[in-house]
Amino acid sequence: MDREMDVATRARLIEWLKTELVDQQSRLFKAMWDGSSARVTDSLSGLIASSYILGRRLGISYRELDAAIAGKLEKLRQEGHQLEDTYQDLSSLSEHIRKR
Repeated sequence: MDREMDVATRARLIEWLKTELVDQQSRLFKAMWDGSSARVTDSLSGLIASSYILGRRLGISYRELDAAIAGKLEKLRQEGHQLEDTYQDLSSLSEHIRKR
């Protein structure tokens, strides 16, 4: 019975985190529409934090997620992604993650 309660609690938490992601994305779009830099920053930080926490609840460590992001950025960079070719955004973010 306790195990079933734990599974149900975890499932509800994951569902709640999913709604948090949608809420943060909505807040981000509204902040971008309004042109509020402070609200954009707040929404982006909430979106990123919620993503990390959801990953952890799904069994992915923060370190593992960081490594996956670094790998994704490297793959996109090698494929010649437009953001890299034009602005070097992928290299810049990769460097930031590497230095953490």
